[in-house]
Amino acid sequence: MVLDKFDLSGKTAIITGAGTGLGRAMALAMADAGADVYGAARRLDPLNETKALVEAKGRRMEVGTADVTVTEQVNAMTEDAIAKFGRIDILVNNAGITDRGRGKTFPELDDEDWRIGIDVNLSSAFYCSRAIVPHFLEHGGGNVINLTSGWGFRGGRNNFMYSVAKGGVIQFTKALAMTYARENIRCTCIAPGLIPKEIELNLREQRNGFQPVGRVGWPREMGPLAVFLASDASAYMSGETVLLDGGAIAGGLLPAGYAPEAEG
Repeated sequence: MVLDKFDLSGKTAIITGAGTGLGRAMALAMADAGADVYGAARRLDPLNETKALVEAKGRRMEVGTADVTVTEQVNAMTEDAIAKFGRIDILVNNAGITDRGRGKTFPELDDEDWRIGIDVNLSSAFYCSRAIVPHFLEHGGGNVINLTSGWGFRGGRNNFMYSVAKGGVIQFTKALAMTYARENIRCTCIAPGLIPKEIELNLREQRNGFQPVGRVGWPREMGPLAVFLASDASAYMSGETVLLDGGAIAGGLLPAGYAPEAEG
């Protein structure tokens, strides 16, 4: 049966940033597909909320706090996940931030703005992947799913660290995929469009008309794509970035609904 290819029973996934938003949505979807989950984030309370939701589905979830920009904490998180589950099959590099340096002009950005913006959104994927790859090699393979953004494909006014880092995630995905293709380690990437948290109703109303499909996305719409990329249904995919943006990138470099006119 074709649906059997989407079954994640017996597999375990590490998901960074699993406490809220897209990370929680992917954790719940993978639990629905039969996987157990190790969730990591800086705050424990949201992780425990996700844990309760996963366990309500009959799956196991363990949690651990970690700053994914610090190698030592990433290594400890990975070791903890392996110790608790015995084997990890999937890594989802989801943790990220969008607001570092917001409101500053380019000359006002300092070294710390640049470092934090790049480290959280790009270096973290490198650190987490580097920590888990030896385990994957030891156990005959594994699967890395990275999270980028539409900003990884386009530039943006006063958008430096985020767009540069997310563009780097796309290239990192390709490099990791090509390096370990013969070792049964796959690496793919998801580029979500505008997907506010479920509670951000005002933002939804403001931005719906600017999307080609007439609405912004919902976090729960990330889940099925993450399951697909984590499963045998995508066994021949590696190095690819999949857009989940309601047609935003296809609509051009500017947001849908905006029609520039020549001046003068």
